[in-house]
Amino acid sequence: MAPDEQVPTVRLRRNRGRASCCKRSYFCVSQEHHRKNRFICLTTFPLDLTKTRLQMQGEAALARLGDGATESAPYRGMVRTALGIVQEEGFLKLWQGVTPAIYRHVVYSGGRMVTYEHLREVVFGKSEDKHYPLWKSVIGGMMAGVIGQFLANPTDLVKVQMQMEGKRKLEGKPLRFRGVHHAFAKILAEGGIRGLWAGWVPNIQRAALVNMGDLTTYDTVKHYLVLNTPLEENIATHGLSSLCSGLVASILGTPADVIKSRIMNQPRDKQGRGLLYKSSTDCLIQAVQGEGFLSLYKGFLPSWLRMTPWSMVFWLTYEKIREMSGVSPF
Repeated sequence: MAPDEQVPTVRLRRNRGRASCCKRSYFCVSQEHHRKNRFICLTTFPLDLTKTRLQMQGEAALARLGDGATESAPYRGMVRTALGIVQEEGFLKLWQGVTPAIYRHVVYSGGRMVTYEHLREVVFGKSEDKHYPLWKSVIGGMMAGVIGQFLANPTDLVKVQMQMEGKRKLEGKPLRFRGVHHAFAKILAEGGIRGLWAGWVPNIQRAALVNMGDLTTYDTVKHYLVLNTPLEENIATHGLSSLCSGLVASILGTPADVIKSRIMNQPRDKQGRGLLYKSSTDCLIQAVQGEGFLSLYKGFLPSWLRMTPWSMVFWLTYEKIREMSGVSPF
């Protein structure tokens, strides 16, 4: 999302009244965007929790540690997993970990879109025909995702671990945290600053793939629709483009998301070293060898269903701000 400072200064100097109005409008749209995001985060968070639980199902690496819980746990789909959480842990446990998820969204979305807009308008620029080439969208999208996710890694780490606390309790294991702030404090005390960035490598790998799919697909589909179909630059085009971008992002990002979640949730020794996986590559190999290739797509359906409203609200708000700022749609 374009920051307020990126409203073209030449246009604003021509009409200070319009500049003031534009800034007020930008603020109102931004506030509306954040309100919608908070609503979507709260209403779709059970899908995110279900996704994380599905990603941990049948984790073959746990058998190496002699964890019998994995062997006895039944395989469940999205609906059965969600119903199981309600029946075994309680309805409100569907929102366990929602607070760090909100923290993550604030840091991640702000970081990635400020970076992407800067790369798009300042670093790379457009070609002579005013079109933004696909290769620039790919590079810009991946770089934006990497930076945004690296900044948000501590919140993602706490979110994943808190989402698994209910399962730990059912398995008779001690709970790790009393709350969100205790989680941050405990991780910091045991592993230092470095401990808060545990799992950052697969996390930014996932972010790069998701943003490559989301940002580049949106720009590409929108450009194609406007130039090759009767559709014009309007909300229908933006909505259709965002739906396509969310699907492609889920397809590209789910395998890395599975690896990220497993590395973040794995048990660790007193030095903070993982007991199951040495690296994201090791986790990938163990998952494919022990569970099959499709294990990399565990949790795909709830991930896609949750990403769809996020992507649509995000891009529709983004286009509204760009329109008010007088920025070219391409």
